[in-house]
Amino acid sequence: MKAHWHLDTLIYQLDPSLFLDSNGDGWGDLGGIIEKLDYLQSLGVGTLWLMPIYQSPWRDAGYDVTDHLALDPRFGSEAQFKRLVQEVKQRGMHIILELVVQHASDQHPWFVKARQSRDNPYRDYFIWSDVPVDDGNQPIFPSVEDSIWEWDEQAGQYYRHLFYRYQPDLNLANPRVLEEVERIMARWLALGIDGFRLDAASHMVEQAGHGQDDQGVWLLERLHAVMMRFNSQAILLGEVDVEPERFPHYLGGGQRMALVLDFWLNNHIFLALATEQAEPLRRAIERRPPSPASAGYAVWLRNHDELDLERLSEDERAEVMRIFAPEEDMRLYGRGIRRRLAPMVSGDVQRQLMAQALLLSLPGTPVLRYGDEIGMGDDLDLPERLAVRTPMQWSDAPNAGFSSATGKLVMPVIDQGPFAYPTLNVAQQQGDPASMLNRVAQLLRLRVKLAEVGQERMQILDVQHPAVFAIAHGEDTTSLMLANLGSTPAEIVIDLDGFSEILADAPYSDERAADLSINPYGYRWFRRVRTPSEQQQDH
Repeated sequence: MKAHWHLDTLIYQLDPSLFLDSNGDGWGDLGGIIEKLDYLQSLGVGTLWLMPIYQSPWRDAGYDVTDHLALDPRFGSEAQFKRLVQEVKQRGMHIILELVVQHASDQHPWFVKARQSRDNPYRDYFIWSDVPVDDGNQPIFPSVEDSIWEWDEQAGQYYRHLFYRYQPDLNLANPRVLEEVERIMARWLALGIDGFRLDAASHMVEQAGHGQDDQGVWLLERLHAVMMRFNSQAILLGEVDVEPERFPHYLGGGQRMALVLDFWLNNHIFLALATEQAEPLRRAIERRPPSPASAGYAVWLRNHDELDLERLSEDERAEVMRIFAPEEDMRLYGRGIRRRLAPMVSGDVQRQLMAQALLLSLPGTPVLRYGDEIGMGDDLDLPERLAVRTPMQWSDAPNAGFSSATGKLVMPVIDQGPFAYPTLNVAQQQGDPASMLNRVAQLLRLRVKLAEVGQERMQILDVQHPAVFAIAHGEDTTSLMLANLGSTPAEIVIDLDGFSEILADAPYSDERAADLSINPYGYRWFRRVRTPSEQQQDH
């Protein structure tokens, strides 16, 4: 396995329950993922990030776990999981799972036993109090939960839950809980996975540090050490929604997390897209602290949750909401947007392509959410974050080709409106060279070949145009990437001597010219032309 592979890969986030149903029971499964590995490889995907596959009542898409050591039978057998890992490895790809240990389901055997009495050995697996305690935390879902404390009649105490009331927080200060977490990690690492996405990582670290993240990083070092015993190249990808100045606490010297999900930059990507100004992007990147050589940042457009805009100022957040979520049912929790990217830009394929090209030009490891390669939509009739969690649209066959089931699906497919599966699906776009799928695939495959892009050896260029984001990558500016965030053509002056265009949104005739044009929502990528003497040195 290549050292630091996580800094040079494309991550594809998929929900196994929603990707492809291989046995007709209405649930996506591991067999469906195996069936589509060639499709994913054709996109340039190097790493699969699977959302929860553990046993669960499925009240919160599997994040309410009842047995972290067991594969939920709806996804298939352990033999199928082993085959998936094997097939992924044979293609030179990697696989990471969710590690959901900030909380458990209230149906977990640990919690069932903990409720029985105060002297039960599982009581201290969770956080209890005789009265609600103000520890500075607020409910993660404020419009759903009005407190982080819930009274349990049987237990005779309140238990803490930062998330939903049916997800009691685990007591990470308890050594026995940490031993359980280590056992969970060991179980899946022994099956050959390459790491974990650590759910609610910042909350875990703060709890381990009694409210101080810099005091709780020992937890990350301990989890990292567990991984190293099984796989010296395994990684922790952390959900860390904090201000940039706190990122170093989570990365350390590379012995904590290998990748931090950069929510700060994600917020400012959408501020830039909404205002059609490059300045928020430049500001966010310049504020990001340098990372150690073996670690870095992960960047993305949309994920499986709401687009949480808490890191923006009140005025900035209001502006993004005005542009991308003008109606109340498009918003969530008083802070975010519950829409996919495509509906936010009214299905404008050119604007989506620009956004994808912009993402792929940023310093960091890119993450692509399943379905974004075809411009999938959302279903605002579904509650909360489920709006962006609909089955993958493979074809115009019944159930979008997701399932042959005649009964109820795990989630309804999108069958109405401009994003309905009969007209928006993989099969239809595969046959069209100019489709969004084929053009996104072109972007992704080329980005994978540009090893210098995504690292921290980069420079943001001032091209004297407010809508144009320009970034150079490599110690000697090996690559140059431009994106016009605006709805009108942009003209800039830039020195392209020694560069050749390698990709653009459309044909341009001004290569090497001092005055460069970029179409509305256009993008252009250039690479330095290597001289004959430089090519000779390679041999």
